[in-house]
Amino acid sequence: MNKAFKLALGAAFLAMPAFAQQVEPLDAAVVEKIRQEGLKNSQVMDIAFYLTDVNGPRLSGSTGLAKANQWTKDKLTSWGLKNAVIEPWGTFGKGWDVEKSYLALTKPYYQPMIGSPKAWTPGTNGPVKAQVMLVKASKEEDLAQYAGKLKGKVVMMEVTNPIKTTFSPDANRYTDEQLQKMAEPVQSTAGRTPMTDAQRATMQARRALMAKMSEMFLQEGAVAMFSGRSGSHGTYFTSNGASYASDAKPVLPEFEMAQEDLARMSRLLAAGIPVEVELESKTRFLTDDPQGYNVIAEIPGTDKKLKSEVVMLGGHIDSWHAATGATDNAAGVAVMMEAVRIIKALNLQPKRTIRIALWGGEEQGLHGSRGYAKKHLGDPATMKLLPEHTKIAAYYNLDNGSGKIRGIYTQGNEAVAPLFKEWLKPFNDLGATTVTNRNTGGTDHLSFDGLGLPGFQFIQDELEYNTRTHHTNMDTYDRLQADDLKQASVIVASFVYQSAIRKDKLPRKALPAVKPQS
Repeated sequence: MNKAFKLALGAAFLAMPAFAQQVEPLDAAVVEKIRQEGLKNSQVMDIAFYLTDVNGPRLSGSTGLAKANQWTKDKLTSWGLKNAVIEPWGTFGKGWDVEKSYLALTKPYYQPMIGSPKAWTPGTNGPVKAQVMLVKASKEEDLAQYAGKLKGKVVMMEVTNPIKTTFSPDANRYTDEQLQKMAEPVQSTAGRTPMTDAQRATMQARRALMAKMSEMFLQEGAVAMFSGRSGSHGTYFTSNGASYASDAKPVLPEFEMAQEDLARMSRLLAAGIPVEVELESKTRFLTDDPQGYNVIAEIPGTDKKLKSEVVMLGGHIDSWHAATGATDNAAGVAVMMEAVRIIKALNLQPKRTIRIALWGGEEQGLHGSRGYAKKHLGDPATMKLLPEHTKIAAYYNLDNGSGKIRGIYTQGNEAVAPLFKEWLKPFNDLGATTVTNRNTGGTDHLSFDGLGLPGFQFIQDELEYNTRTHHTNMDTYDRLQADDLKQASVIVASFVYQSAIRKDKLPRKALPAVKPQS
């Protein structure tokens, strides 16, 4: 046992209230074994390699996701987990694959450009060589001037936001001051600030205009669209360009592109200089199976009274398609898989059943975890709960990139804070110190929290997540930080194991009120 760990663990015991010492003492030897196995014999990067480089992009409903689902199920089974299954969570819609993508500027000179087809858009039916038409429209009436002028053209919106040089680093870690401020209690634990009525109206008007533009471009005979949301230095953020619903309306082929290429074409066209491009996309819609799936596997509990209770951990396995979904969210999947591997490798004997869940369809709206919750636990719209709801002891989620764990959000569940502080103390020397009563949103723990269950997301160092990798063409294996993922794996393994052996399930908040139906 290393000296820093001994000191941290000793401090943890001294700080424990008497009832905690009696009810749930930390097993120092087990925690140390978890650390040693996870830090010295880690397989987390090997797991991530197979998820990303080998299986490739994992867009919801795609061939890549189906391959990854099967690979993870097989891998979990090989480690000795039981009841491994690829379980349908409900109807998703059409799958979609990219089979070919090419994009280049040909006039006023030749140069390859950076971009890829937007998800769920059709292919070009072969190579296309066409002029680019710049469209300027802030309201529907502005579109009338382009009637009869778009046939055979590639259309794009004017780029008006300047691309700025960045003088701050892409990657950041939390400072001690930031973590201290995060740990301070707040009166409201609400996540994001709700939109104002004006902001909501603006967003809805923008969406309506974009839908009208897309419809007009198709009717006028344009051959493709270019678009881009944000990004710099060749990084672009990707999304879906059409609905994945089985009965979705037809749309044009569309490429999402780097801002530098869009801005260059915009400047040339604004100056009256013709722009010509070559492009080709070959995409394939998958309609044979509209179901969405989660991967589920278990380490069965060993206590006769407690083995029917379940400690869950998970992260979403689906990704976007412009890269291989490394930080979002192969990182989280690899950590959660490594956590259960550690527990199995050490032949630990949890009293409760430990269940890992790798969610599908998260990027389109937490579909996999919400479908699982509705199928097994209850309906948040009515708060009609199912028998399994009483059996969930805790759910832990990881989905904020490749950064090390710095602490955990309690989602306003203040009763778990003292417990989590004790469980973190053995890992203070690894940088994990902070327990905050704040909420965090945007990922699968919300499917549990929304049913009044103890569902938690860990605090992670941001690194390049929001600047360079999240939903971008740069989200590749190279962006993963091995030491950070090893650290995260041992902390998750310890939290899950402690939850699975303690006398009681984790404390719960009051059940949420039934939301009025609009």
